[in-house]
Amino acid sequence: MVSGAAIGVIVLVGILAAHPVLGVLMVIGLLAVVVATVVRSFRRRTEARAVWAARAQHVEAYQSMSPKEFEHALAFLCQRDGCRDVRVVGGSGDLGADVIATVPDGRRLILQAKRYGPNSTVGSGDVQKVNGTYQHAHGGHLAAIVTTSRFTQSARDYAVRVGIRLLDGDALAGWTSRTGPAPWH
Repeated sequence: MVSGAAIGVIVLVGILAAHPVLGVLMVIGLLAVVVATVVRSFRRRTEARAVWAARAQHVEAYQSMSPKEFEHALAFLCQRDGCRDVRVVGGSGDLGADVIATVPDGRRLILQAKRYGPNSTVGSGDVQKVNGTYQHAHGGHLAAIVTTSRFTQSARDYAVRVGIRLLDGDALAGWTSRTGPAPWH
């Protein structure tokens, strides 16, 4: 018994034997597809490297800021991206809010800024503090914690459970460079 694939190959060989120019054109077409795929892949990798290099520069700039400068930088990003009524309110007794803003769709955003070094992490206690205050103490509809470093797994797990958005250093760099979403998206 001869399979359908074998019959297809036999028919294709017969057509190519009768029309050798068609065979040459098919090989050229196949090579063109392979070359285009390789070029596209190379371009994507090059673009991705450029994006990550730009993002790394943004994170380093934020890490060199004072905590107050970092809060103001986040407020600037909110204003740049269409927020209104943006206020920096951080300091002692801020109850988990460093920046308060109204996002473009009208919701009130509470941002907690955590400017940490690359070897520090934001823990679940910080997420719990924001969760306990952003709605009742600040009238927020959504909350986000933005850090120059990263979050512990327990902080990420808890944030998912309670709906608080977390932006680590990479996500912050993406927001800054407009290659990633703002915290309210």
